[in-house]
Amino acid sequence: MKRNEQLNSLIAELEPDLEKFYEKDNKAAGTRARKKLQEIKKVAQEIRLEIQEFKNTGKV
Repeated sequence: MKRNEQLNSLIAELEPDLEKFYEKDNKAAGTRARKKLQEIKKVAQEIRLEIQEFKNTGKV
């Protein structure tokens, strides 16, 4: 899976829990949302490192 597809997939998985948390005050959904956001942060950091490596070496 391409990185952008992976990131988009994680964001799509996050949306229902954010909606449940903010609109229905579902605290368990907030916990799930925080977990998913942490995964997004991890993938984003990996992408940043890949981009930096590509810029420096010309290879991924």
